[in-house]
Amino acid sequence: MSLHRFLSICLLLAVAPLAARAQGPGAMLLKPARVFDGEAMHEGWAVRVAGDRIEAAGPAASVDAAGARVVELAGATLMPGLVEGHSHIMLHAYNETAWNDQVLHEGLALRAARAVNHLRATLMAGFTTMRDLGTEGAGYADVELKQAVEQGIVPGPRLLVATRAIVVTGAYGPKGFALEWRVPQGAEETSAFDLVRVVRDQIGHGADWIKLYGDYRWGPLPGAHATFSLEEMKLAVATARDAGVPVAVHAGSSEGMRRAILAGAETIEHGDGGTPELFKLMVERHVALCPTLAATEATAQYAGWKKGQPEPPSIVQKRALFKAALDAGVTILSGSDIGVFPHGENAREIELMVDYGMPRLDALKAATSVAGRVLHMNIGEVKPGMFADLIAVDGDPAADITALRRVKFVMKAGTVYKP
Repeated sequence: MSLHRFLSICLLLAVAPLAARAQGPGAMLLKPARVFDGEAMHEGWAVRVAGDRIEAAGPAASVDAAGARVVELAGATLMPGLVEGHSHIMLHAYNETAWNDQVLHEGLALRAARAVNHLRATLMAGFTTMRDLGTEGAGYADVELKQAVEQGIVPGPRLLVATRAIVVTGAYGPKGFALEWRVPQGAEETSAFDLVRVVRDQIGHGADWIKLYGDYRWGPLPGAHATFSLEEMKLAVATARDAGVPVAVHAGSSEGMRRAILAGAETIEHGDGGTPELFKLMVERHVALCPTLAATEATAQYAGWKKGQPEPPSIVQKRALFKAALDAGVTILSGSDIGVFPHGENAREIELMVDYGMPRLDALKAATSVAGRVLHMNIGEVKPGMFADLIAVDGDPAADITALRRVKFVMKAGTVYKP
């Protein structure tokens, strides 16, 4: 055999596996008991996946099975991968370590190592997309974790990241130290015209969303108080919009919410200061609410409350606010503020939305099709051309929302991660 032919054969043997990998997974035909397509439940449907996209979905007899590997999902509901609208992957449960101690005493490498586990737990729980709203003192670690997921280094959901988040000078934490010390903060501080530079800098570092703290617990009076002025918020939103980047605003006071809505924020986080007038304004301006019900419940439990006992004022208030938002027709994006409680338990938010009065199908939409629209992503629906981000749960979540805890199949971009 000539040297030229020998080298040619070696080259072919080396390239063939790479070519095979580049083709991705072959076509699959998924056959569950039913399909929730992001809008309605359909008995007896099947879904065909080719590459990273959904190729067909409909009554099983109408979906071509030729050349596809059949995956039987007996008794299961196939549905879009769930969306976590408000997370903090760089945090872990506050009953393990207080927020201040995480920010001040846990190094970046340690926090990133935890975050890798958080990403895996989230994906295995059926959440294939996650909007992470601030690294809480961990710089731009979320951007690089997103890169690690995209490059296949670690398993995890699709990530939308907000990097450091932005807070008005002097408002955030950690606090309580000698005044001559400059203590590292959980978000980037700025005010007035420097706000434009900070927004642009975070976008330049990879922010998919800009997160502003529209209010916080600062000043001599108790409770949350507005931080950025309406003019400052408008400036931040306009700057981000120039780059095609939407803005989310943390707002727990009525005035913080009002300024955020008028400034053009696309989502309000928490919304504890909501009033009928503000919810009406949100509907008029197409602003979505990310209610973070599960974080409120977890915080109450850490303070000693147990389910079955009379609910504390924080939960009573949250129930009333959520009902008022529903009655007003506010768009709800499912988001739990996970990191306050353990990653992988994201379904707690959807369960609480149902418990607080949201119809089960609407709660499922808030974590799928509605989430896809609010986040401007090609996700959340089972129809041809959408990303093949699909999960199967044992049972029917339209009848029993806790079925979301029984995830038996997870696919992201056509790749099966579970079982």
